[in-house]
Amino acid sequence: MEGFGVFHRDVVLQARDLCYRPEAGVTLVEHVDLDVRAGERLAIIGPNGAGKTTLMRMLCGMLKPGNGLVHLDGESLDRLPMAERARRIAVVGQSDQPDAQLAVRDYVGLGRIPHAGLRRRSDDRDVVLDALERTGLLALRERRMGSLSGGERQRAQLARAIAQQPHLLFLDEPTNHLDPRARGELLEFVARLDIAVVTVLHDLPLVAPFATHVAVMSKARLVALGTPRETLTAALVREVFGIDVLRLPHPDEHDRELTVFDVPIRLSR
Repeated sequence: MEGFGVFHRDVVLQARDLCYRPEAGVTLVEHVDLDVRAGERLAIIGPNGAGKTTLMRMLCGMLKPGNGLVHLDGESLDRLPMAERARRIAVVGQSDQPDAQLAVRDYVGLGRIPHAGLRRRSDDRDVVLDALERTGLLALRERRMGSLSGGERQRAQLARAIAQQPHLLFLDEPTNHLDPRARGELLEFVARLDIAVVTVLHDLPLVAPFATHVAVMSKARLVALGTPRETLTAALVREVFGIDVLRLPHPDEHDRELTVFDVPIRLSR
């Protein structure tokens, strides 16, 4: 890994020697180095308790590392003013609880708060309408957030993040509580945004179709970093997750493979 002394313009995010251990607790993240470049989609995967969410929270500035540094666009993340950080980074978390009475249009408009005073209000309205249109929510803009389905609410959260016009988007397990088709549609939409994305994913079959790069966490350490083909090997998946992975020819697309994760379920007869 290159140090902070060498910075490439297409590198959006750099992390070096990230560690986190709460007081009187076990180490949650230990000595993680990684880079995220413009347009890349990095999926952070690993079993429960591996340190995935803790790592993501340090990368986006929600949690101060116990050791190590994070640079955003070549600048130290912890030295950026909060407003400037919010203009560059958007976060969609698991615990987001929008006001149920808020109109979808007004909720998405919250993404413009970091830009207050920097643009005309008419420009902000155009950005919000564009975010609603891109997420397929334009017809629902007057609906209350509490009336939306789980998938619609997820898209509203994405629309709010898009309205921030960030350089980098963080998603913490964005496919939770969605049915299989909605999961695929959500990640397909995110992939079309053409910005750098860092996401924690639990659903392994979705990783290879979505991610350009994968960070595999195990026991607080980064044990693999690379493309899906480089990281989702049979040996590594078996070692980290305790399951087998099979690669099969795609029945319709000859230049693609199907990745099948074989989860052992043994029932007594």
